[in-house]
Amino acid sequence: MKETSMTVRTRFSPSPTGYIHLGNARAALFSALFALKNQGVFILRIEDTDATRSDEQYVEDLQQDLKWLGVIWQEGPGAPGQVGPYWQSQRQDIYAKFYQQLEEKKIIYPCFCSDQTLAMARKLQISRSQAPRYSGVCKPLSSAEIADKLAQGLKPAWRFGVPANESIVFVDLVKGPQHFESNDIGDFIVRRADGTAPFLFCNAVDDAAMKVTHVLRGEDHLANTPRQILVLKALGLTMPAYGHLSLIVGEDGAPLSKRHGSFSLSGMRQDGFLPQAIMNYLARLGHGCDAAGLLDKDQLAEHFHITKLSRSSARFDMTQLMYWQKMAVLALDASALWRWLGEKVQTQVAESKQNLFIETVKANMAFPADGLMWANIFSHDGVHIDAVNYPIIKEAGEQFFVEAEQAVDQSGLDLKAVLADMTQSLGVRGKKLFMPLRVALTGKTFGPELAQVIELLGVQKVKHRLSKAFKIVAQ
Repeated sequence: MKETSMTVRTRFSPSPTGYIHLGNARAALFSALFALKNQGVFILRIEDTDATRSDEQYVEDLQQDLKWLGVIWQEGPGAPGQVGPYWQSQRQDIYAKFYQQLEEKKIIYPCFCSDQTLAMARKLQISRSQAPRYSGVCKPLSSAEIADKLAQGLKPAWRFGVPANESIVFVDLVKGPQHFESNDIGDFIVRRADGTAPFLFCNAVDDAAMKVTHVLRGEDHLANTPRQILVLKALGLTMPAYGHLSLIVGEDGAPLSKRHGSFSLSGMRQDGFLPQAIMNYLARLGHGCDAAGLLDKDQLAEHFHITKLSRSSARFDMTQLMYWQKMAVLALDASALWRWLGEKVQTQVAESKQNLFIETVKANMAFPADGLMWANIFSHDGVHIDAVNYPIIKEAGEQFFVEAEQAVDQSGLDLKAVLADMTQSLGVRGKKLFMPLRVALTGKTFGPELAQVIELLGVQKVKHRLSKAFKIVAQ
């Protein structure tokens, strides 16, 4: 059910300076789900105004990663709309018109301060326990002084003159009422010395120009919001509703970083994570989803509610992510699972045993690497038994494996008959019966049902491995 009667337009506006990580992916997913829930439009906008750090390859990568995750935009690269272009580097003419309006209103002014001067002023303020903010030293420059500096070849940045004694208030969709005082905000740069627009300015005016109604972004952007509201107000532009998402932290409570592992979508994709797993995990990370089970995107949108977004930090939980990964693996049909396992597994398993292999190991896999491990175990004549599992083999004794091999000779691949014969001849049952067989046949103390293991191995491999176990006992 729609949460609003207006035409909802949301956006995700990454900078192509690196791979998309889980935090960005969650913001993109929430924005897409909210638009989908309200039959709205989700926009992808590339914020590539930082030419020194932006990379075209990252633009391609982020589009591929979003599509892989299932976050599809209705407007943006490859999906033109009426408010493009969707690369900020191509919108400089649009920004120039807004700059002209601000200059005519005398709201912005040229600043000739060097980086060194600004750094020294900042250092001095910090030493005095003052909040760093621009002092406004260039604001009172006369027209003659400005002309003189321009004649010297100096290229100014342009700053927004923050009005004094104003309260800036808005209701955050996640955090509730917010209040800022303009006197705490220094005049900020809205145009770089090279003429390009910085993030703070173009991000705000593009939201208005693209008719964005709702902005969901990380709480690290909260401090930018009062400045952007001032810009929009000065230009007479409509302000979107802002919602600032709690940041994702590691299990240790620290902000999620590389030391917690590789959490770029690209890296997780290469590791074998399934998009359905990541989507279902992120949709519940810091959001009180009221539906259980593995859901598709439409279902997640149906159960997405901005009012259920948490104000507290979202704690990353690998156990929960792995739960959804295993659920996603189980949900794959045989052909999709076979493709996911990849060529290394496919070359190990005979085509005639493909379906049996999948049926046997599906519940015991989380990643293609797990499938490769099982493929190696089932495809070779012998099996490697770790020394740590030798005691299980030795405790069973020589006679155990003699009887096991004889039972297979008599009953073939009928596990129930094999176990019945062994129970009758040895008097063992339960774990003392199953575990030595499992270790002898797979080298592992865990894994698929023994009946499936025996069927997949075949009589000759089963007997060969039982014989090897006998030799371990006899050593």
